[in-house]
Amino acid sequence: MSEHRYAARVRSVEMSGIRKLFDAGGPDAINLGIGQPDFDTPDHIKEAAIAAIRAGKTGYTPNAGIPELREAICAKFERENDLTFRPEQILVTAGGSEALHLVMEALVDPGDRVLITDPGFVSYAALATFAGGRPEGVPLDETLHIDVEQAKEQMDGARLFVLNTPANPTGAVESEESIRALVEYGNDRGVTIVSDEVYEHFVYEKAHVSAAHFGDDVITVNAASKTYAMTGWRVGYIAAPEDYIPECLKVHQYAQACATSISQYAALAAYTGDQEPVKQMREEYRVRRDLLYEGLSSLGFEFPRPEGAFYAFVPMGRNLIQKAIEDGVIIVPGEAFGSKAPDYARFSYATSRENLSRAVGRLQALVE
Repeated sequence: MSEHRYAARVRSVEMSGIRKLFDAGGPDAINLGIGQPDFDTPDHIKEAAIAAIRAGKTGYTPNAGIPELREAICAKFERENDLTFRPEQILVTAGGSEALHLVMEALVDPGDRVLITDPGFVSYAALATFAGGRPEGVPLDETLHIDVEQAKEQMDGARLFVLNTPANPTGAVESEESIRALVEYGNDRGVTIVSDEVYEHFVYEKAHVSAAHFGDDVITVNAASKTYAMTGWRVGYIAAPEDYIPECLKVHQYAQACATSISQYAALAAYTGDQEPVKQMREEYRVRRDLLYEGLSSLGFEFPRPEGAFYAFVPMGRNLIQKAIEDGVIIVPGEAFGSKAPDYARFSYATSRENLSRAVGRLQALVE
């Protein structure tokens, strides 16, 4: 049998270091590796999906998403972000992951430089590579925030800068001053800012600021996934200057056609319904954040207290990271997020307080 051939741009990308850990460990393992809320989707959202099924809303929808959902997303931006969008500027996607893919495919030409933070979310570099671009890491400072001045130096000649705040894997929330500086400098030099804001509702002491406040050439990516504990429903969206939408829509049409109809009606209920469950999740994450931070600090680990999302990024050393995983504390090694933090590990505290306490206990036995 002859050897099968594959596209070089695909072969050059490794499988996600996070997904490798999805089912890792034995029956007693404590999985702190997955960035997925452990809460159930709120009942009113599930009921809306059931009602849509019973009403026969199971066919294709408009490629860009049902009009009601696009209007609801515009209202969400007005209410929560003080930004004005029209439905023509919204494209509903199969999660934030597809939204990022569409942007890369529609905007990146072969050889284009795509700036991402290093460490940063695993998908950015892979998607840039699939689109033919050249991902380039931008360093963080000692507090795990973007080194703004270094980022400015690298922006000249780049095509995109992917800004993620609150950030995965670090839990850092960028200040309004930093976001403004990055957007204004980038837009002045023809760099499109792609602002990934999927964790915007999980900010603890600071405030979330949307990048689109500070420039016209900003594409906002967001999703229902984290905010409403809807990861498996796969509903995200792009909000962008109107001329970007048809180009992204071309890729979406041929790859996806439309986001799942039932999920769109569920998301409509999410964005227009009771927001109290989001507040409850945020407060529980805050408690878990403090429990994990204090537990790890008591063991001698030194790292910035996470400001948002539901991750802690902790310097441990590769040997201890491996021992922790072997002992059933499933964490993601820093090398999964780039080249600059191999001695760090990402902890997800989107799990119960009991699991977090047990994990700290197991680590205590390893460091004593």
